[in-house]
Amino acid sequence: MLNEIEREKKMAEHLFYVSLKYTKTGDVILNLINRWERMVDRCMELLLRRAKKSKAIREIPVAPKARELAIRDAYKDDLIVRVMDMYAFFRRIPMLEKIREHEFRKNVTVRVINSGREIEINMDKLKEWNETLNDFIKLCHSYGAKKK
Repeated sequence: MLNEIEREKKMAEHLFYVSLKYTKTGDVILNLINRWERMVDRCMELLLRRAKKSKAIREIPVAPKARELAIRDAYKDDLIVRVMDMYAFFRRIPMLEKIREHEFRKNVTVRVINSGREIEINMDKLKEWNETLNDFIKLCHSYGAKKK
């Protein structure tokens, strides 16, 4: 499980540090978000297995929304709650209207319209999310290490 998380993390880091640096397109941003979503999903599996083993939950849900809610119930950590909010947003992005701006330039931006609110996804926002997700991965590794 930890190997899968590390593999997803490496792919996401390559998109963030290499692909986005050289291509600067909205598609790379959307692919990065998709990769982060899969990475968080792998971490959620690890957290759910640990919660089941410690009897915080009875069974591991299959549906993504149910898994998210089970983690919110089992873990009250602020970082986990923030990442679950990000995960819920990441899952909605493919269905939302997207506006790409300044592609192939330094300040590439994707604007997402969510419930009438416009959310700007730019390099600063991506850096913030990357730091949060790196902290989350460290937390998951500590839970994975306790599992053994």
